[in-house]
Amino acid sequence: MNSPSTTITKDEIRFDPSFPMTITQTRGVSPTFQRLHWHKALEINYIREGSGYYLINGNRYDFQQGDIVLIHSNDLHRAFESEGLVMTIVMFDPAYLALEHRYDRELLLPFRELGASLEYVLDRDHPQLPRLQEAIAVMYDENARKEAHYETIVRAQLIQFVALAGRYFMRRESGGSQPLRGMETMREVLHAIEADYARPWTLRSLSELAHLSPSRFSTLFTQVVGTSPMDYLIQLRLAHAASLVRESDMKMIEVAEACGFRNLSNFNRLFKHYFGLSPSSLRRG
Repeated sequence: MNSPSTTITKDEIRFDPSFPMTITQTRGVSPTFQRLHWHKALEINYIREGSGYYLINGNRYDFQQGDIVLIHSNDLHRAFESEGLVMTIVMFDPAYLALEHRYDRELLLPFRELGASLEYVLDRDHPQLPRLQEAIAVMYDENARKEAHYETIVRAQLIQFVALAGRYFMRRESGGSQPLRGMETMREVLHAIEADYARPWTLRSLSELAHLSPSRFSTLFTQVVGTSPMDYLIQLRLAHAASLVRESDMKMIEVAEACGFRNLSNFNRLFKHYFGLSPSSLRRG
């Protein structure tokens, strides 16, 4: 799989050097975290409740309760909730398993072969899936309780999870989903938007960056990102606006202007639509 373009900035996942992994549980998908992104960390998602879908490298993967979704460090991805989504998310630095990888060179092969010899959403009908679900449940519980030697138990469960995924879920033949053509172009456009999100972008100006017609660009962008170019731009601006509302003492009109909104009433309306409360309510909370 191709390495991510250097033109789009990866998310920095900060790990404790002595225990370079995080195990969290989330409800739903906040608009703040719906932006398309990638990171160095390897990611395991266990769908505890509900349903939704991931966009990964321009392809859609639906998931439901009980599913396990794997994401490699190269993958551009973005999650969407359909109904009542609760996920356990395990993220870890691939270097964490360097010692084991020294003696088992194929240990991390399941992540490297995602989309080719292994599906991103593991086969929900496979008889071995409950063993992987149990490994995630043990990791989550041990990490939550933090009793003596929990790090060792979590690490052991992680090794077992990856080894079992490689043993039982990989296909010998390749031929899985491949990234859409034009992915690198979309990475460059996304980088331009994120680097200057307050700029008065139009569909035409964005399509010109991709050297495509507005209609073709809009179709390809929606396939990769899951929303139209202008809707994604609004979401990105609102995510930055929410950060400014919480972390600064800027006036709301200043926040709106800094994030590319030319009209305060329109900013307030969109903010409440996406976050369920007004900017002033978020600041008071």
